[in-house]
Amino acid sequence: MLTKLFIETWGCQMNEYDSQKMADLLAKSHKLQQINDPMQADVLLLNTCSIREKAQEKVFSLLGRWKDLKESRPHVIIGVGGCVASQEGDQIFKRAPFVDFVFGPQTLQHLPLYVNQVLAGVKHQVNIDFLPDEKFDNLPDPRAEGPTCFVTIQEGCSKYCKYCIVPFTRGQEVNRSFNDIIAEIHELAQQGVREVTLLGQNVNAYQGQTPTGEPADLASLIFYVSHIPGIDRIRFTTSHPVEFSDTLVDAYAHVPQLVSHLHLPVQSGSDRTLQAMGRGHTIASYIEKIQDLKKIRPDLTLTSDFIVAYPGETEEDFQETLKLVDLLEFDQSFSFIYSPRPGTLAAGLPCDLTLEEKKNRLNRLQEKLAHFALKTQNNMLNKSFSVLITGPSKMGNTFVGRTENNRVVHVVGAHQKLVGCFVDVLITEVMPNSLKGRFLRLNDPYLEQRSFLNDLNGVVDEQRSEEYKYGVEC
Repeated sequence: MLTKLFIETWGCQMNEYDSQKMADLLAKSHKLQQINDPMQADVLLLNTCSIREKAQEKVFSLLGRWKDLKESRPHVIIGVGGCVASQEGDQIFKRAPFVDFVFGPQTLQHLPLYVNQVLAGVKHQVNIDFLPDEKFDNLPDPRAEGPTCFVTIQEGCSKYCKYCIVPFTRGQEVNRSFNDIIAEIHELAQQGVREVTLLGQNVNAYQGQTPTGEPADLASLIFYVSHIPGIDRIRFTTSHPVEFSDTLVDAYAHVPQLVSHLHLPVQSGSDRTLQAMGRGHTIASYIEKIQDLKKIRPDLTLTSDFIVAYPGETEEDFQETLKLVDLLEFDQSFSFIYSPRPGTLAAGLPCDLTLEEKKNRLNRLQEKLAHFALKTQNNMLNKSFSVLITGPSKMGNTFVGRTENNRVVHVVGAHQKLVGCFVDVLITEVMPNSLKGRFLRLNDPYLEQRSFLNDLNGVVDEQRSEEYKYGVEC
């Protein structure tokens, strides 16, 4: 009898969202309980990502460990999903014949069927078709796992940047129904969600239709989401500079729930390299967009993605990237050495740089990015910020939350009943990857309109008494 499910998730927030839906599907169909120990699971699912270097080898390395587990417990069912599954298809069975089924990102809705087929004796099932509409139409009911959530609004990408595998593993851009998105977020808000992140491979390319039949872009969707009671923070990722529209810029002026934090991948500071990558935007247009946003939101923090040592990148090109970082003072960002992905347009391009030279460029870029990330953190010291408390912290006797600019804060003086609430926190310490702060006051207008605020009054009064000991007025 199958009772326990383990899911290993690699990659982006889209994969995290997909993995939650996998768990929800199998909980409904087979009553499977998700656990954190693969050694105890009856069903093992690997949700893969193909963005990073040697993604396939990483997959087969983990599957090698799962092979031993299946040899000791033959009833265990193993499935491989995600982008590597989409790339490799039935080739996975050649290296890992003990895998029972392979499924792509758009066919996860059939997981209950795959499991039933295995139980019926069917082996080596493969479904890597591109069926995003069918996937969206068959998603399980929304289920919140805390005060924050991801909601997919768009999947796939039609940009075909020369280094990127996403169009080949996720397919062309497909937009989810506007009404379905709003309905899902409304249901999640009813379950206590306070912050939602709208997801898509190219999220600001979203196109839908409002309930009144009007065309809707991402800005329109954000406006509607902002009117759902309880949703007080809205984020979106990942966006492309080419389609960062004027209406989206305008949303920052008129939707206070839209956070003053933006992740906008630039990849390089050199126009020559951007053209070689097929990005479709220039550095001048990128800078202009950020400057427009900062006129509206002077406190906007900016994060990005960078690829170094792309084929043909010169030292002069790389210097342009460093200059861009100095100019825009990017906060915490992702940066990687270029690595070719089989099947992409750039896969066969030669590169004259040695591995040592590539690593040197990456280190120089990361040192500069770390400098500005630390500058942002230091600028927050001894100031108060609104923090959404998300749960207990591993630091002990504290609770953890995030600021609007996506900084993790360990909050002293918070309480379990404040999980899911917005509170003001005084930042008292800067740590390497997070901040530490002290609870000041509940600052949550939405809760003030709700009857359960009375349940919090005693907690807040207790915290106020503690804060007076420190001479802090709440």
